[in-house]
Order: sequence, then structure tokens, then C-alpha cells
Amino acid sequence: MSPAQPARPAAADAPTALVVGGGLAGISAALVLAERGWQVTVAEARPRLGGRATSYRRGELVVDNGQHVFLRCCTAYRGLLERLGAGPETGLTVLQDRLDIPLRSPEGRSARLKRTNAPAPIHLAGALAGYGLLPIRDRMGLGRAAMAIRRTDPADPRTDAQGFGGFLRKQGQSRTAIDRLWSVISTATLNIDPDEASLALAAKVFRTGLLEDTGGADLGYAAVPLGEIHDVRARKALAAAGVSVRDATKVLSVDADRTVRLRGRDEAQETLRPDAVILAVPHDAAAALLPAELPAPFAALGHSPILNVHLRYDRPVLDGPFVAGVDSPAQWIFDRTGPSGLPGAGRYVAVTVSAAERWIEQPVAELRPLFETELARLLPKARGAQVEEFFVTREKHATFRQAAGSARLRPGPDTAAPGVLLAGAWTATGWPDTMESAVRSGINAARVAQEQWKKANGHRTGARA
Repeated sequence: MSPAQPARPAAADAPTALVVGGGLAGISAALVLAERGWQVTVAEARPRLGGRATSYRRGELVVDNGQHVFLRCCTAYRGLLERLGAGPETGLTVLQDRLDIPLRSPEGRSARLKRTNAPAPIHLAGALAGYGLLPIRDRMGLGRAAMAIRRTDPADPRTDAQGFGGFLRKQGQSRTAIDRLWSVISTATLNIDPDEASLALAAKVFRTGLLEDTGGADLGYAAVPLGEIHDVRARKALAAAGVSVRDATKVLSVDADRTVRLRGRDEAQETLRPDAVILAVPHDAAAALLPAELPAPFAALGHSPILNVHLRYDRPVLDGPFVAGVDSPAQWIFDRTGPSGLPGAGRYVAVTVSAAERWIEQPVAELRPLFETELARLLPKARGAQVEEFFVTREKHATFRQAAGSARLRPGPDTAAPGVLLAGAWTATGWPDTMESAVRSGINAARVAQEQWKKANGHRTGARA
């Protein structure tokens, strides 16, 4: 996507598009189509944009719906950030100069996964050789597994049919090595246990992020609430592009001829028939909206949950922006003090628990003692601190279930109905269910919409190439 430009009036005969869903996929699709001269409307059922990567207010806190990170290799998402005026140079997001992940275990051991400027994959050799969370014998075998992953083709259907954990064991990786290194990355990015995870998706993560480019895995995150970027700034960018945003508007049905029925804020219903309809919603919602006569095998993708645990202490307990935990349900711990609106640093932490089936239904009364204890084990400064506030956010359908064999269920942008298209991180982007995948899917859907419209209306000139 190109940088934001002043909106130009759409041509009188410009094609029209309705984008259903105001998450990252929908925002991206709308911006691309608007740049190409379409008249675009975004319909979002909730009162805010951003999908699952947004924020809400809780008392004096501004709380992100979940902690979201990106990598330097996430070029499409980083392009969206630039379009929204939220790149690292603005201070709204942070991107590490070099990958540096501190890790701690409950018994007090620590390590750092830190790269050098050497060519990949040598850039991680020192970090793996000195990885203090593993015995020397396990460290010596890490290179063999890394090279095997580097030779693995994520696009091969035979790769997707395999589980990541089984593959690692074939490469001589112990249970300890899987739990204390490989799973730290794979569970966070794939939201599923390594034994169930698709080898193809795991290989994509490790190859693109860690093994093919020196800076690919440099880690980025928002320095402000996600809603400031994906809602407030996204609305401004969409308005500047001439896109109409209708929030609190629910799409009720989509017919094969692109007739769309929707209900707005005032509960009044209306019918539209745009030239293109892009369903940028979760896979189960897309399956429910599609006409019954259209196949929707992607409805079987399933879901994996993420639990986010929030603790506000009476003093700082975290020294840096984040730390990864091993051998603990507290998998990743982030400092959200500043972005939440509180002064200082290290007092308010958000704990992300991926592949959270075990905990997602547990009541707060059971989760609180568990996570207060875990953070006291992982963070020495938390041992004498008082927890002033404890709450959880649950995303039971955080991602599709990125299990072995899931690639065959991920569709491309087009459907059997011309002009009815699909977008979302769950579609076939070649990436796991991430913000990067969501943005790529929106771009893909916009491209196909343009191609289909040109093919059907080659004599018209309203849309710019």
C-alpha cells in the first residue's frame, strides 16, 4: 500500500465494494480498492475497528484485547503501519534493532535469544550455543534441527500433513529442548501445541523469521493502545481515502448475486448490491454469511483460544518491555503500564497464554492464585509486591486451529460466486494466523476483486489500475 494521500472523488462509473468486517483484513482491502478508484464502504458489527487487535477502556485503564507483536519480516503489516502513520519512527510502535528475547524459568535460570549481524543462520549460533535453559547435549543438537527446518518446504502439502513436534523428535530434539526453546516460538505464533501444529506453518515461522534473513525476527510491538492504531488512525486513513465506515452495522446475509442485507445502528434494515463483497470476517462467520449453495469447507478449520491475564501491582515488577517464561503457563509477560494510561513502567503487566484450552474456561478465582504464584516465581520483584487489580480477557476463537492438515481447508480469496470474496488471516496466505496474514489477505482479496471486475467490465474505465 502506498502512503496516505488526499482522497480523490471516485469516477461516476466507478465500481462499488462492500467490505464486511473492520479488522486488519477489511481495513487493508478497503484501502487498496479505494486507491484503485472504487467506491468502498466498510460495515463493522462492533462500534470500533481493529477486530481482535484493538482496545477497550476498563476504569482508568486502556486495555488491549490481547498482546500482539510483529516481526521485521512482516512487510505487509509494517506497510499498513506506515499507511496509518504508526511506523516505529513515529514512536507509536517499537521495532528492535536486533532480536533480543529474555527468557526465565521458575527455578531462576535465564537465557537470551539474541542475534548478531552475521549472515543467517549463523547470526543465532552464539545465542544457541550459550542457551542456558538447556543442557549442553541439547544445545549441540539445535543446529541439526534448524538446518532440517531450513530445508523444509512450507508449500509442500506433504509438509503440512506432518506435526511439528514429531518432526523435531526425528531430528533428535528432546522433550526439554522442545519445551524450552522450540515451543516458546511456535506456540506463541501458531497458538497450538507443537505436537499438533502444522509443520508447514512452523517451518514458515522459523525459516522466514529466524533462518533466512538476519533481521527477520527482530520483534515489534505497539507503544500505545492498539485501538489508537487500528481504530483511531485507521478511521482517519480510510476517511482520507474516501472510504465510508459504518460501524455498529451487522450484515445479515449475502446472496450469490451479491445482494447484501444489513442492519444499522438504528435497527433499520437495508439492501445493497455492490460490484464486490469482501467477507473479511472469521471463518465461521464467513461460512454463515455465504449462500447455502456455495461450498464452505473452511468452516471445519476450528479454533484455538488465547487467555490474557492482567495484573496491576503496587510497584514495578518488570524491568524490560517483555520476558518469555518457560515451564510455566505464564508464557509471555509484557509491560503495558505506559500504553494503558498509567504513569511509569513495570507496574501493569499482561500475560499472554497461547494454546490455552486448559485455562480458558477456568474462573478468575482459580486463575488468580495460579498466575500470581507463577509471576512471583518468574519475576523476583513480584515476590514482595501487592496485586492491586487482577482480571482476564478471553479469546476463545483467537485463531483458527493451525493443526497438521489445515492447509487444505484454507481458501483463496475467490468463491464460486463472482464478486463475493474472502479475506482474513485464516485464508491461504502462506502465513500463520497473524496480523501479517490478515493484511496480506485483504490485499489479495482487493486484487482479485479488481481482476474480476475488469474481466466482466473491460469496457468501463472507472477503476484505476
